[in-house]
Amino acid sequence: MKTYCVGGAIRDELLGLPVKDRDWVVVGATPEALLAQGYRPVGKDFPVFLHPLTHEEYALARTERKTAPGYAGFVFHTDPAVTLEEDLARRDLTINAMARGEDGVLRDPYGGQADLQARIFRHVSPAFAEDPVRILRMARFAARFADFRVAPETLQLMQAMVTAGEVDALVPERVWQELARGLMEARPSRMIEVLRDCGALARILPELDRLFGIPQPARYHPEIDTGAHQLLVLDEAAATGQPLAVRLACLFHDLGKGLTPAHILPHHYGHEAASETLARDVCDRLKCPADCRDLAVMTAREHGIVHQALQLRPETVVKLIERCDGLRRPARFEAMLAACACDHRGRGGDAARRAYPQEACLLAALSAVRQVDAGAIARSLEDKSRIPAVVHQARVAAVRALSASPTGGVTKIDIFPCGERQ
Repeated sequence: MKTYCVGGAIRDELLGLPVKDRDWVVVGATPEALLAQGYRPVGKDFPVFLHPLTHEEYALARTERKTAPGYAGFVFHTDPAVTLEEDLARRDLTINAMARGEDGVLRDPYGGQADLQARIFRHVSPAFAEDPVRILRMARFAARFADFRVAPETLQLMQAMVTAGEVDALVPERVWQELARGLMEARPSRMIEVLRDCGALARILPELDRLFGIPQPARYHPEIDTGAHQLLVLDEAAATGQPLAVRLACLFHDLGKGLTPAHILPHHYGHEAASETLARDVCDRLKCPADCRDLAVMTAREHGIVHQALQLRPETVVKLIERCDGLRRPARFEAMLAACACDHRGRGGDAARRAYPQEACLLAALSAVRQVDAGAIARSLEDKSRIPAVVHQARVAAVRALSASPTGGVTKIDIFPCGERQ
């Protein structure tokens, strides 16, 4: 029996990156032999065991055979005669098909080390085409290793998989799982670019795919292309360390621009309403978590008016806060403002370096409104039916007072908002 550390741990070690998890392959053993040594079985589809001391995963060397469409139609074969090379041959990319034995020697039968040095994603064998999840994983790796490129022959194979309908067999939960992981990488735009290059984006997220090639006014969007803008906004969210919900909101905030009638382009009047509907539909289809869905929908609906915060009347500011449930859920309101700030900065030219005072303006207004003691107002009124109106008036007065203060932060500044009048 021989054990080898395999996959991502070897890849990251060779790249000089921290190794978080180690996976192991066992060659020349049986399930009974591992059980006798105290290993605990955890695999459902094929034999995987947890080490009795380290609790790391040890899998028996195996081969696999595709028996049905999609990513679940596989039969796995384990046997003491299966070699390390045969096990590595079933892996997705050459950079993930390396191993290091107990003797410290690197096993690299498919040229993974050379592809690491050349910064290339290359499939190990034609078996790559049997699992559509590998397209998602490839795109996610591109977001993590942004300076890598997909080998031409691998991209061609991915395109053939899409044409064959393999991507259509992916279940929403798995798409969301890989999408969410890719969004949290350093350059999430690369994930979208790879999915688009192979044609998978049009199958998985057609609402996003159709934004590419849609023009916007160059005065406010030097990048012009709406799809390019989405990617700039997404990368701005990553660069500022935003959480997953904010990154998804950034990705979906302008989906409605894909429905703009051709005769009014490059303007997109009222695109927020269409973006709200599409963001909700896509999140429901992908079965996104509720917090991600709610923030994406709210950002799509409100980002235009948020961009106009410096020109809004106190009454309108309070209505915005109340409509967004900012009093009960201030953290979500703040997250929406963070997404709007990324939208403002996620564009080409000097606009990307401009400040975004709208965020501080609305945060100050939220703080002022939250300081209004609704309970005290309610107790002071004999006519309880007047409570909502009086509380609302008090909140408006608080924002108005903030606006009048020389240090309040809600001031009329002659800055044209970047989002609404497009």
